[in-house]
Amino acid sequence: MPSFLWDCWPSLEIRAVLCAMGCIQSIGGKGRVFREGITVMDVKASIDPIPTSIDESSSVVLRYRTPHFRASAQVVLPPIPKKETWVVGWIQACSHMEFYNQYGDQGMSSWELPDLQEGKIEAISDSDGVNYPWYGNTTETCTVMGPTKRDSKFIISMNDNFYPSVTWAVPVSESNVARLTNIYRNQSFTTWLVASNTTTNDMIVLHTLHWHMQLSIEVNPMRPLGQRARLREPVTQDQPKILSKNEPIPPNALVKPNANDAQVLMWRPKYGLPLVVIPPKHW
Repeated sequence: MPSFLWDCWPSLEIRAVLCAMGCIQSIGGKGRVFREGITVMDVKASIDPIPTSIDESSSVVLRYRTPHFRASAQVVLPPIPKKETWVVGWIQACSHMEFYNQYGDQGMSSWELPDLQEGKIEAISDSDGVNYPWYGNTTETCTVMGPTKRDSKFIISMNDNFYPSVTWAVPVSESNVARLTNIYRNQSFTTWLVASNTTTNDMIVLHTLHWHMQLSIEVNPMRPLGQRARLREPVTQDQPKILSKNEPIPPNALVKPNANDAQVLMWRPKYGLPLVVIPPKHW
C-alpha cells in the first residue's frame, strides 16, 4: 500500500474518545468498560486532488485510472483483561453505482448490481473477497490478542481507486471498429472504522466516512488512437466526509458476496432486449 503523505493532500481530521462517538452494534454489559477505554486519534480521509488519467495505448480497450481515496486512523486499545482477540480495521460498502459506457446510437453497456439497483439491499460489501467483512488484511486491520497488560497503539490505513478497461468496440459485436462515445461513472461508498471482538462477536463502530467518485469521459471514436478521449467535469473529486454521528453497518456489508462478485455486465441496445454479457460470479 502507498504511504500516507498527509501534508500533500487536503484531509479531514478528528480526534475523539470512543465513549463520545462509539456506535454499538452488539455488546454486553461487561464490554462497556473496555469500549469506553478505546481511543481513536487523527482520523484522516482524502481523495488525491488530481484528475483521472486516461490511457489510449491499446487498440482494444480504453483504460482510465481515478485518483485514490485514502483513510488512516491512530487507535489505542486499553489492556485486554481476558483471553480474547480484538480486530480493528476498515469495512467498506458500496451504496450506489452507475457505470455506463455509451456506444453512439447503438446502445450502452452497463455494470450493474441488481439487488442494490432494485432496492433489495441498502449496501453491498466492498471487501477484498477473502477477508470478510474487512476491506483487506494488511494495513487495513490490526489484530490484538489478549490478555495484554499495556495499551496497544497502532495505525491502520486503506486506499481505493478504479482502474477499469472499456472496449472501444461494442462488446457484443464481432466487429472491432471503435464505437465508444461516452463513459459515465458515479459510485458512493460508506467506510467504517470498526473494533470487533472475534471471541464474543461484539462489534463497535468507531467512525463513519462517506465518499463518492464521479467521472465523465467524452470519446470521439473517429479520431486517431491517442486523441479520442477527453475528461469532462468534475475534473477533481469532492473530499470525503467524516460523520459527526456514526451509522450502523447494514447486514449485507458484512457478508458475501462483495460488489465485484455480484456485479453483472449488461448490453442495453437502443432497440431490442437487454443481453447479459458477463454474469455475476456469485448468484
